[in-house]
Amino acid sequence: MMMLRMFLASLCLAPQVHACDLALALAVDVSGSVDSDEYRIQMDGLSAGLRDPIVSEALVRGQARLMLVQWTGSSRQRITIPWTRIDSFATLDRFADNVAADPRVWRNFSTAIGEALEMTVASFDEVSECKRHLIDLSGDGVSNEGIEPATLHGKLRDRGVTVNAIAIEESEPDLTAYFFENVIVGEGAFVVSAAGFADYPERIRKKLLREVTQQTADLKQPLR
Repeated sequence: MMMLRMFLASLCLAPQVHACDLALALAVDVSGSVDSDEYRIQMDGLSAGLRDPIVSEALVRGQARLMLVQWTGSSRQRITIPWTRIDSFATLDRFADNVAADPRVWRNFSTAIGEALEMTVASFDEVSECKRHLIDLSGDGVSNEGIEPATLHGKLRDRGVTVNAIAIEESEPDLTAYFFENVIVGEGAFVVSAAGFADYPERIRKKLLREVTQQTADLKQPLR
């Protein structure tokens, strides 16, 4: 009995391990169709969305890992903010500040969605302990260079990585349908539509809410 009590006491004194609920890679389109003002709208909107009270609460409670990727044409994808453990609101605020201040890497190149996904999925090896692996990809055009994104669906499923997307339909009104058919993959994957860049901040906030709170019912339909 004494040994049992000592064992139970040791469990109570053992350090608590905080499991990571979500590893979320934020992949932002910086192709030539995105001008400097539109780039700023994306980064400021994403930063504000991360600070939403419900989003931030879920990220901190879930000990989430966040990463930022800028992507454009073939061979031009870069992790500009590496995986960051969100273990406090202060850490989340610093990450959001870094997103808002992240300098643009490229300006005048094509749209290689498949290569953006291929590069990003490889990075999840670093956060294998997280329960959910998710790529949040934004874009304002169809893939016109490099690997076709649909050919990666099998690899993404095998790796347990879900891809959601926000379609910015500034100049391509059928972009949501294209993303739905060719880009998103995984259980509960979905597309959010923004009529233009002006709508991006509110749409990305709602998208993050949906992702971090793990709402999985009927997510295969685009949000309008």
